[in-house]
Amino acid sequence: MGRLDGKVAIITGSNSGVGAATAKLFAKEGAKVVISARRLPQLEEVAEQIRAEGGEVLIVQTDVSKVEDAENLVAKTVETFGKVDVLVNNAGVLEAGLKPIDVVEDDDIDWVFGINTKGTINCTRAVLEDMKKHNSGSIINLDSVAGQFGCGGAAYVTSKAAVVGLTKHTAMRFAGTGIRCNSVNPSSIATPMAKIDPATLNMDMFGQMQKHMNLSVPICLPEDVANILLFLASDESRALTGQIIVSDFGATL
Repeated sequence: MGRLDGKVAIITGSNSGVGAATAKLFAKEGAKVVISARRLPQLEEVAEQIRAEGGEVLIVQTDVSKVEDAENLVAKTVETFGKVDVLVNNAGVLEAGLKPIDVVEDDDIDWVFGINTKGTINCTRAVLEDMKKHNSGSIINLDSVAGQFGCGGAAYVTSKAAVVGLTKHTAMRFAGTGIRCNSVNPSSIATPMAKIDPATLNMDMFGQMQKHMNLSVPICLPEDVANILLFLASDESRALTGQIIVSDFGATL
């Protein structure tokens, strides 16, 4: 018997990395998974892998920065599976080069905030319309230690700090209703998004970050984060809400 039997889960940004690993794990644990991202070919590859293992999956191409796309994602899920039990707000981007506050450009801010912050808000608002009907649901935000400790480019750090606040606000708003919201904050993860072009790197900012980094501890793999998300999606974590869980092997201690 799977830990997510009978549950319907939406995972945004599930075309690669943590999102893809989470979708595969959730499906193996019995969930009907809805995978979404902007790039359709990669989503189809993930869906094929899930189906090959006997899982049930729906693809909904989505740009989470657009309100209408987020609403369509939830509508298609409810139309197909009848409900939404779990939302994993995983879609996210990094600005090029780790630009600090005195260098960051308006285009960086608009792009990063549009997906990381506004996208999380868009999907959360959309899914709550269904979850409130059932007084049940787990919303999990894929955040970053950058949002807590300032270690990263200005746009990325601020976009993720906003999600920490959104997590606590959502948990407070729905405490006692059966709807809960938590955040998982990894440090660096071995995913395609984490690959930074050295040619674009702001070396001054990188030097400052190195002063606060312990490179002797392991780096998170997508599967490490997916296992934590599985716990938060399951009923095993029903008493947890408003929690910010750091997943970094102790690097920030």
